[in-house]
Amino acid sequence: MKLSVIIPAYNLEKYISECLLGVLEQVTSFSFEVICIDDCSSDGTWGLLEKHSKEYTNLKVIKNSSNLGLAKTQKELLQLVTGEYIAYLDGDDVALPGKLQALVDYMDDNTSCALAYHEAEVFDSDTGETLGIYSKGFYNAKYVPQRASVEHLIKYGCFANASSIIFRGHENLMNAIEENCKIILDYPWHILNVLHIGGTVDFIDKVYGRYRIHNQSFGGQTRKNPDRRVQSMNDQILAVSNASKFGVVQEVIDKGIAHHQFATALYFLKLRDFERFQQYIEPVGLQEVFFDKRHTFAFANREHPELVLQKLFPEIMGDNNV
Repeated sequence: MKLSVIIPAYNLEKYISECLLGVLEQVTSFSFEVICIDDCSSDGTWGLLEKHSKEYTNLKVIKNSSNLGLAKTQKELLQLVTGEYIAYLDGDDVALPGKLQALVDYMDDNTSCALAYHEAEVFDSDTGETLGIYSKGFYNAKYVPQRASVEHLIKYGCFANASSIIFRGHENLMNAIEENCKIILDYPWHILNVLHIGGTVDFIDKVYGRYRIHNQSFGGQTRKNPDRRVQSMNDQILAVSNASKFGVVQEVIDKGIAHHQFATALYFLKLRDFERFQQYIEPVGLQEVFFDKRHTFAFANREHPELVLQKLFPEIMGDNNV
């Protein structure tokens, strides 16, 4: 089997059919399988999976008898793959025509690539309106080359949309899932996969997928509960810290930790939660490890958060809703 596409699903009755059909109806020059596990949904997700599995012989569906959570469900999915390559898709995102062929062709043609990802369009689920693009619109995109390394992932964050990736199968699939992360699972997964495989992290600059924003998506839930942003930071710090086991130098890891603290501080700055901004703008371990000049400026002026807000985000200063 050339490719295995894995899809976890939980209470995605509204979206799962569009997700599955977008993959299953792809035209390719190779054989591929689609494996979807329903993590004991309480809505009609399972009924739709059963329906589609009768229509497509290359779709395998399983229902967990209890809710296991994403990490354990991903491990279940990975135990079932038979493909040379593995692609991942969230059950509420959309694959566009040509996606699978483009990903596999790229991996075939670039044997030094461990993980590749394509551009994705970000859209509002309710209106269908395009809100932007994911990777080239990533706030640290200027630091990330087309052919990146695991150090770029560590230092600059998750510039690959979770539903856009493909990577080479390897012997340590089960060891690449970081179950200690509570919210962020794709980022530590990418880092560990690349470290286990060895190779580059490459960008395919064409939109082959759509990333859905809705109330129950990661971004939607975080906007409703800022405490999730702190837990996300802790997950991200764990993700970059894992790299020390593979010989990644501490300086790179410290830069990654500094970046995630800085990003969290800016999140609270924009909310005008100045107390938490000041808390997370601190350098790593109170040593002078800063992400970039913006970080240095923000720390130097941490007692004047309105000034930092004006300097870094002048476009939102007049918005009373920020």
